[in-house]
Amino acid sequence: MRFSSAFKTVAITVALYASGGVALAQGGAPGGNGEEMKRAEAAARAEQNAKSMGQDAEVKLPPATVPVDPENVWDLDLSSGGRVRIQLRPDIAPQHVERIKQLTRQGFYNGLKFHRVIPGFMAQGGDPKGDGTGGSSLPDLQAEFNPMPHLRGTVSMARAADENSANSQFFILFLPRMQLDKKYTVFGRVIEGMQYVDAIAPGEPPANPSTILQASIESDGKAPVAALPTPPAPSIVAPAPAAAKKAAPKKR
Repeated sequence: MRFSSAFKTVAITVALYASGGVALAQGGAPGGNGEEMKRAEAAARAEQNAKSMGQDAEVKLPPATVPVDPENVWDLDLSSGGRVRIQLRPDIAPQHVERIKQLTRQGFYNGLKFHRVIPGFMAQGGDPKGDGTGGSSLPDLQAEFNPMPHLRGTVSMARAADENSANSQFFILFLPRMQLDKKYTVFGRVIEGMQYVDAIAPGEPPANPSTILQASIESDGKAPVAALPTPPAPSIVAPAPAAAKKAAPKKR
């Protein structure tokens, strides 16, 4: 039996709809684009997967900045010149921020040196041993990796190979290092006094390390501690000539 051309057109159209829109998936729609269709399909599948897992389809990132709250500002008075103000972020790393506050109020950081300082990278401190192997007597922390990037002035927690080994040591970045993102816990960022961070003595370890004169939480209202002036070198005074001694009599 032969079909008219009109009947053939209707039959083909019905077949395409019945097959789930194969022509559309292949970019056959007027003005369509196969790659756009694939992206739309992938987005739809991702949304369905997120809903099936009980998650929002949209990934919600933490704000880049938050209002400055004195209860969440960490002040470091450095021997390199002045006070560094660091905004803590309990919204992204609550356990790490709590640890910093606890140790700070115990006076743990006072007098500790920056034992590893690499120009163009970071300054690391917070180790009572001063060699990178020490920590506080408190248990190590579970990692709180978050989406915040490692930018200039970012303050992040140092750790060993174990992701859950952060304790008291931290580092401050001189320049962005995005390869550290989601591998170390960001818990704050410098908001004032970065010039004093830049002035921290370099070295691994430094020959004359810079130190934390005082660490405090800003809401506690502690006044800045300034570095003591370097005492002048003692003047060298030539000793007075000793009085001439009488020669011992010779024995004959």
